[in-house]
Amino acid sequence: IIQGYSNKQHEGFLGHAYLGSWVNIGADTNNSDLKNTYGPIKVNFFGQEINTGMIFLGLIMGDHSKSGINTMFNTGTIVGFSANVFGGDFPPKFIPSFGWGGASGISEYDLEKALEVAKRVMQRRNVKLTPAYEELFRHIHEITREEREPYLSSR
Repeated sequence: IIQGYSNKQHEGFLGHAYLGSWVNIGADTNNSDLKNTYGPIKVNFFGQEINTGMIFLGLIMGDHSKSGINTMFNTGTIVGFSANVFGGDFPPKFIPSFGWGGASGISEYDLEKALEVAKRVMQRRNVKLTPAYEELFRHIHEITREEREPYLSSR
């Protein structure tokens, strides 16, 4: 399922996945949607491992998140709101909202830079980022702060 204004125009496998709005999937990004064991897929959600009971489950990616070229996502990876994931190895199976990085570690995506990118992306589709939408963006950043802290690397 790919929500409005999201973009996946290049090579790469995206199966049994959910992409929120304003997502961009970089060239040759792939996700796994089936374990080699054909067993049920577990997801990591804020430190809790949850057995989905599903055999097929790909990437779940929140609004305004992006993946870089050749990013690889493991089965059942969850990426939060406005995260930027990149690198040549598998990132963690949970990337918090406003996470920036990949397998080598996650840092916090600067809110002002994230808003600047969102404005630019939305303008490309002739959509204005309204003050109310910006306020929502800032609110999401604030309410996810404590949830993101355990996942951030010290760099």
